[in-house]
Amino acid sequence: MLPPTTDVQASNSPMQFIIVTGLSGAGKGLATSHFEDFGFFCADNMPPALIPMLAELCSRGGIGRVAVVTDVRGGSFFNDLNDALAQLRGQGIAYRILFLDADEDALVKRFNETRRRHPLSDQYPDLHEAITQEREELTELREQADKIVNTSHVTPRELREEIRKTFVEESDISQMQIRVESFGFKHGVPVDVDLVFDIRFLPNPNYDRVIGHLDGHCEPVIDYVMRESVTQEYLKVLGDYVFFCVPQFEKEGKSYLTIAIGCTGGRHRSVVLSNWLADQLREKGHRVQVRHRDLERSSKDKKH
Repeated sequence: MLPPTTDVQASNSPMQFIIVTGLSGAGKGLATSHFEDFGFFCADNMPPALIPMLAELCSRGGIGRVAVVTDVRGGSFFNDLNDALAQLRGQGIAYRILFLDADEDALVKRFNETRRRHPLSDQYPDLHEAITQEREELTELREQADKIVNTSHVTPRELREEIRKTFVEESDISQMQIRVESFGFKHGVPVDVDLVFDIRFLPNPNYDRVIGHLDGHCEPVIDYVMRESVTQEYLKVLGDYVFFCVPQFEKEGKSYLTIAIGCTGGRHRSVVLSNWLADQLREKGHRVQVRHRDLERSSKDKKH
């Protein structure tokens, strides 16, 4: 039995519920990844009979954005979709339907390139026949769609933009997640990073007998690094470069951006500048996480 709806949940704004469907090979998986980037909870290959239950669970759980993929992979369950849509209306959920279509030539080419089986291939071994049958089964649903996108000649970026314009309010677009990571070159350069900055030319607190045992979170180390004129000059160049690049990455549709800043051991200078850059990005309204990859490792090395 589902738990009763709480007062807090009942006061939430109406849930945004998107049903993603269409022809096999038309790009439903790609569309799902775009919805996830925009902050939607996504469920793939959902039997229609379970959609109303999922909607109720999400509503009670305070999940405000949901995108569900359902199609002929559901077999006989797909025939229950009309009943499921009626139940959603009865629950007061204003769902919207995104239907992805594609020309037969494009679908055949995609299936041949990926060597995937069509969901109806058991009943219709001929690929062209399977596509034709699927299109017929989806005719009524296509007529109910709020948005139809033919992906035959649509790039992933263009599909993302169509989804954004149709289903995502400008003020609700999930911002790109930025991670600023400090590291030590002697431990290796991080993998899967977008921008890497080498700051080993800055004065190194490690050789100061008074503060060398401290790390980049400590005020004496921060003062030591930041007071140098070369540091201040570099911060201006670094800031200008990063603040120019970030909007360009966002326009490109990038969801995650990792910026790595490295010194020798990853204990002093890189920690100071990573924290500084993260603070500057937050002040400009960006979503930022900070990770100091080698701080603990360098601390252990220092003790030995």
